[in-house]
Amino acid sequence: MRVDLLSGWLAILVGAIGVTVMGPAPIAAAEPASPMPPLQVPVDMADGLQRATVVLDSYSYTPHHLIVRAGKPVELLLTSITSITPHNFVLKDEAAGLSIERDVRAGKTVTVQFTPTKPGTYSFYCDKKLLFLPSHRDKGMEGTLEVR
Repeated sequence: MRVDLLSGWLAILVGAIGVTVMGPAPIAAAEPASPMPPLQVPVDMADGLQRATVVLDSYSYTPHHLIVRAGKPVELLLTSITSITPHNFVLKDEAAGLSIERDVRAGKTVTVQFTPTKPGTYSFYCDKKLLFLPSHRDKGMEGTLEVR
């Protein structure tokens, strides 16, 4: 009965002030974020290293696609900007001679050095996970190393 009374008063008020009540406004679909282009890692002319910083955030790497040259050493600064969640950087391909696995604690930076010798496309990822939950890789924390 109270709901009916309130509805009646609302109808009178809306009619008196001339407001049209409509259903909820449609929600516009968000524009998909434009994908970040691959990072062509430059060779430092002073020491010959290909250097890049990779930011580890909640289930993502930025940049998520790196392009490097074969036969030139690579130095990646892996910087975690999370405040609690630890991550890691796993890049393994036995045929290409890549076997890297480094933990990066929350808020810390670690350096990884390696020399890719075989051109190709290789995945790097975080394999951390909590018991019974999907791994960080399953949540999208994966990237690509392209060796040319």
